[in-house]
Amino acid sequence: MEIKLWINNKLFQDNVEADMLLIDYVRSKGFLSVKRGCETANCGLCTVHLDGKPVLSCSTLVIKANGKRVTTLEGLKEEAEEFGAFMADQGAEQCGFCSPGFVMNVLAMKKELENPTEDEIKHYLAGNLCRCTGYMSQLRAIKNFLEAKKED
Repeated sequence: MEIKLWINNKLFQDNVEADMLLIDYVRSKGFLSVKRGCETANCGLCTVHLDGKPVLSCSTLVIKANGKRVTTLEGLKEEAEEFGAFMADQGAEQCGFCSPGFVMNVLAMKKELENPTEDEIKHYLAGNLCRCTGYMSQLRAIKNFLEAKKED
Protein backbone atom coordinates (compact mmCIF):
# COMPACT_ATOMS: atom_id res chain seq x y z
CA MET A 1 0.00 0.00 0.00
CA GLU A 2 1.29 3.44 -0.89
CA ILE A 3 1.43 5.92 1.97
CA LYS A 4 2.44 9.52 2.37
CA LEU A 5 2.89 11.05 5.80
CA TRP A 6 4.97 13.58 7.67
CA ILE A 7 7.07 12.65 10.67
CA ASN A 8 8.25 15.71 12.58
CA ASN A 9 7.45 17.83 9.50
CA LYS A 10 9.53 15.67 7.14
CA LEU A 11 7.67 14.01 4.25
CA PHE A 12 7.89 10.24 3.82
CA GLN A 13 6.37 8.26 0.94
CA ASP A 14 6.61 4.48 0.90
CA ASN A 15 5.02 1.25 -0.10
CA VAL A 16 4.15 -0.64 3.10
CA GLU A 17 2.49 -3.89 4.08
CA ALA A 18 -1.16 -3.50 5.12
CA ASP A 19 -0.44 -4.90 8.59
CA MET A 20 2.61 -2.75 9.39
CA LEU A 21 2.37 -0.98 12.72
CA LEU A 22 3.10 2.72 13.08
CA ILE A 23 5.80 2.01 15.70
CA ASP A 24 7.73 -0.16 13.24
CA TYR A 25 7.48 2.41 10.46
CA VAL A 26 8.53 5.35 12.65
CA ARG A 27 11.47 3.44 14.13
CA SER A 28 12.55 2.30 10.65
CA LYS A 29 12.88 5.97 9.74
CA GLY A 30 15.25 6.59 12.66
CA PHE A 31 12.88 8.04 15.26
CA LEU A 32 14.06 5.89 18.13
CA SER A 33 12.35 7.74 20.98
CA VAL A 34 9.30 5.62 20.14
CA LYS A 35 9.84 2.41 22.07
CA ARG A 36 8.20 -0.94 22.62
CA GLY A 37 7.22 -1.53 26.21
CA CYS A 38 4.37 -3.99 26.48
CA GLU A 39 3.05 -4.55 22.93
CA THR A 40 -0.43 -4.74 24.44
CA ALA A 41 -1.31 -1.02 24.41
CA ASN A 42 -1.07 -0.83 28.21
CA CYS A 43 2.09 1.11 29.05
CA GLY A 44 2.04 4.27 26.89
CA LEU A 45 5.74 4.04 26.02
CA CYS A 46 5.04 4.04 22.26
CA THR A 47 2.92 7.22 22.32
CA VAL A 48 3.18 9.57 19.34
CA HIS A 49 0.97 12.44 18.24
CA LEU A 50 -1.15 11.81 15.17
CA ASP A 51 -2.39 15.17 13.91
CA GLY A 52 -1.81 16.50 17.42
CA LYS A 53 -3.63 13.75 19.34
CA PRO A 54 -1.76 11.10 21.33
CA VAL A 55 -2.03 7.55 19.95
CA LEU A 56 -0.36 4.27 20.85
CA SER A 57 1.80 3.45 17.88
CA CYS A 58 2.09 -0.22 18.91
CA SER A 59 -1.60 -0.70 18.17
CA THR A 60 -2.04 1.72 15.25
CA LEU A 61 -1.55 0.60 11.66
CA VAL A 62 0.74 2.89 9.67
CA ILE A 63 -1.97 3.16 6.99
CA LYS A 64 -4.07 5.10 9.54
CA ALA A 65 -1.37 7.79 9.42
CA ASN A 66 -1.62 8.11 5.63
CA GLY A 67 -1.92 11.79 4.75
CA LYS A 68 -1.40 12.83 8.37
CA ARG A 69 1.29 14.31 10.56
CA VAL A 70 3.09 12.17 13.12
CA THR A 71 5.08 13.85 15.87
CA THR A 72 7.57 12.00 18.03
CA LEU A 73 9.54 13.12 21.05
CA GLU A 74 12.33 14.20 18.67
CA GLY A 75 9.87 16.65 17.08
CA LEU A 76 9.02 18.19 20.45
CA LYS A 77 12.58 18.45 21.74
CA GLU A 78 12.41 21.89 23.38
CA GLU A 79 9.02 21.34 25.01
CA ALA A 80 10.03 17.83 26.07
CA GLU A 81 13.23 19.07 27.68
CA GLU A 82 11.32 21.81 29.47
CA PHE A 83 8.77 19.38 30.92
CA GLY A 84 11.56 16.88 31.64
CA ALA A 85 13.16 19.43 33.93
CA PHE A 86 9.91 19.64 35.92
CA MET A 87 9.88 15.83 36.18
CA ALA A 88 13.50 15.80 37.36
CA ASP A 89 12.77 18.49 39.96
CA GLN A 90 10.07 16.27 41.46
CA GLY A 91 12.06 13.02 41.25
CA ALA A 92 9.56 11.72 38.71
CA GLU A 93 12.03 10.33 36.19
CA GLN A 94 13.57 7.55 38.31
CA CYS A 95 14.17 4.71 35.83
CA GLY A 96 12.89 6.68 32.82
CA PHE A 97 10.70 3.85 31.46
CA CYS A 98 7.50 5.88 31.52
CA SER A 99 9.02 9.26 30.67
CA PRO A 100 8.51 9.26 26.87
CA GLY A 101 4.81 8.43 27.18
CA PHE A 102 4.25 10.87 30.02
CA VAL A 103 5.98 13.65 28.14
CA MET A 104 4.02 13.03 24.93
CA ASN A 105 0.70 12.88 26.78
CA VAL A 106 1.34 15.91 28.97
CA LEU A 107 2.31 18.04 25.97
CA ALA A 108 -0.86 16.96 24.14
CA MET A 109 -2.96 17.57 27.26
CA LYS A 110 -1.50 21.06 27.65
CA LYS A 111 -2.81 21.94 24.19
CA GLU A 112 -6.17 20.24 24.63
CA LEU A 113 -7.26 21.05 28.19
CA GLU A 114 -7.30 24.47 29.78
CA ASN A 115 -6.76 24.41 33.55
CA PRO A 116 -7.34 20.66 33.96
CA THR A 117 -8.39 19.37 37.35
CA GLU A 118 -6.40 16.65 39.08
CA ASP A 119 -9.02 14.10 38.04
CA GLU A 120 -8.81 15.25 34.40
CA ILE A 121 -5.02 14.94 34.50
CA LYS A 122 -5.27 11.42 35.94
CA HIS A 123 -7.85 10.43 33.34
CA TYR A 124 -5.73 11.81 30.48
CA LEU A 125 -2.68 9.88 31.69
CA ALA A 126 -4.49 6.64 32.58
CA GLY A 127 -2.64 4.63 29.93
CA ASN A 128 0.87 5.43 31.19
CA LEU A 129 2.53 2.76 33.28
CA CYS A 130 5.16 3.82 35.81
CA ARG A 131 7.15 1.01 37.37
CA CYS A 132 8.92 3.05 40.08
CA THR A 133 6.69 5.63 41.68
CA GLY A 134 3.20 6.01 43.02
CA TYR A 135 2.54 8.66 40.34
CA MET A 136 2.54 11.45 42.93
CA SER A 137 5.85 12.91 41.76
CA GLN A 138 4.62 12.92 38.14
CA LEU A 139 1.38 14.59 39.21
CA ARG A 140 3.31 17.31 41.08
CA ALA A 141 5.56 17.83 38.05
CA ILE A 142 2.57 18.11 35.71
CA LYS A 143 0.77 20.59 37.97
CA ASN A 144 3.92 22.72 38.36
CA PHE A 145 4.55 22.63 34.61
CA LEU A 146 0.99 23.62 33.71
CA GLU A 147 1.05 26.42 36.28
CA ALA A 148 4.34 27.75 34.90
CA LYS A 149 2.98 27.60 31.33
CA LYS A 150 -0.02 29.72 32.39
CA GLU A 151 2.40 32.48 33.36
CA ASP A 152 4.19 32.40 29.97
